[in-house]
Amino acid sequence: MDELYKVDNGAGWRISLKRVAPAPSAAGAKRPALIVPGYGMNSFIFGFHPRGLSLEGYLASRGIEVWSVDLRGQGRAERRGGTDRFELAEMMDDVDVAVRHVLSHTKTGAGQVDLIGCSLGTALMFGYVAHQPQAPVRCLVNVGGLVTWVKIHPALRVAFHYPWLVGGLRIRHTRKMAGVALPVLARYAPKLLSVYMNVSSTDVTEAATMVQTVEDPNPHVNRNIAHWVAERELVMRGVNVSRALRGMHHPFLCIVANDDGIVPPETARDPYDAIGSDDKELLAVGDPTFPMAHADLFLSTGCQEKVFEKLAAFLLAR
Repeated sequence: MDELYKVDNGAGWRISLKRVAPAPSAAGAKRPALIVPGYGMNSFIFGFHPRGLSLEGYLASRGIEVWSVDLRGQGRAERRGGTDRFELAEMMDDVDVAVRHVLSHTKTGAGQVDLIGCSLGTALMFGYVAHQPQAPVRCLVNVGGLVTWVKIHPALRVAFHYPWLVGGLRIRHTRKMAGVALPVLARYAPKLLSVYMNVSSTDVTEAATMVQTVEDPNPHVNRNIAHWVAERELVMRGVNVSRALRGMHHPFLCIVANDDGIVPPETARDPYDAIGSDDKELLAVGDPTFPMAHADLFLSTGCQEKVFEKLAAFLLAR
């Protein structure tokens, strides 16, 4: 039975955490793993797969105590007097709250947690460690995420070209729109959809369920991202996170999708090149016959063997 927690973040929000217990038959992992979702999404996708075990389910089957978090403005998180005028740095604060909660409730008895950053969750993960070098974190995992914009998809460059514009737009009902658009694009314009998901790699027949992971974008975070795109390096509260990577020595796994149009391979790989760790691995997945884009890392047919197993093996070996 999954365990759900609502945790006061001290800023008028209750962030949500889910604990998935490790399989009793599996050898127990040394530490809990916490999955941090990206932007415009929530943690739902970590517990869902159209044809097999989800990321959470697979890691738990390997004996890992798995936690996932909904930060402020995501999924099951609840606004309790707080503002929705938050930025990336405030979302990073929620990662700190989540880590402390996991370590106070884990049944592993561990004093450290492994962090798995997904998409923009990678930036929040590294931002947290950059601001707290002594944070109780052992392994770091990047799943299709970024810190420095080495390469930017032209459509994203255009979308975030004017910080004042994206910071002034409030888009609502994104999940409903995605629910309509996804099956249409999958059928009639798969090439357009392929920057995010390849219909040749992922079963999209359960599109109505998949889109439960979609959240409305926050205009204040949009403004942050626009400045980040322009400057390329990530700076949070005066700390250059991009440059701080060279001082990090955590065991690090970097997972890159070959056909990712949201976070291009060159951008997703950069943390691997930049981090100061001697214990690091690069996992590039996908090829021309089986392309892997952003969402395919979690939803594609066979990603259990291509992605989840490699991730579990990395964590269990350390």
